[in-house]
Order: sequence, then C-alpha cells, then structure tokens
Amino acid sequence: MPALSMFYGIIVRMQSEKGGKHNTPHIHAIYGDDEIVVALDGEILEGSIPGKQLKMLEGWMAIHEDELKANWKMLSEGEGYFKIDPLR
Repeated sequence: MPALSMFYGIIVRMQSEKGGKHNTPHIHAIYGDDEIVVALDGEILEGSIPGKQLKMLEGWMAIHEDELKANWKMLSEGEGYFKIDPLR
C-alpha cells in the first residue's frame, strides 16, 4: 500500500485499486499502533486514532482533497501515484 504522505507521526496510505474491488474512495492513516480508514468525503469507515491526530488528518485531507482524488483515480486505473506534501 503506497505511502502518500507522512507528518507528525501519521503515515497516510492509499490502496492500489486496479480492478475496483473497493467502491468508496478512502485512505488509511496509521499513528503508532492505531489505524483509521477515512473516506475522501471525511466519513470514518473503520478504526480510530487519537483526537489531536484525527483533527490534523482531517485538516490535511481538506487541504489536499484534489490530490487525494487524483491519486485514487490513478491507482484505480493502475497508473501509479504521487506523493502529497505533508502538513506543516
């Protein structure tokens, strides 16, 4: 699962979706031993991370919404992905 970005101990990944087995565009974020799956529209699909890190992740997702959607499309079509700037 490619890592798109890393910031403040949070690793953001997106599954390669060639063949489309997942319907909802989403990311996986890992912080320590915690993992959360968040749809690109912000809905939490599964898991959890601490509140402070969740707020940072949500802010990062809002800033990079277009890049996340572009990566989802590219990975779905088997075209690879690109890194996204971390939260600063």
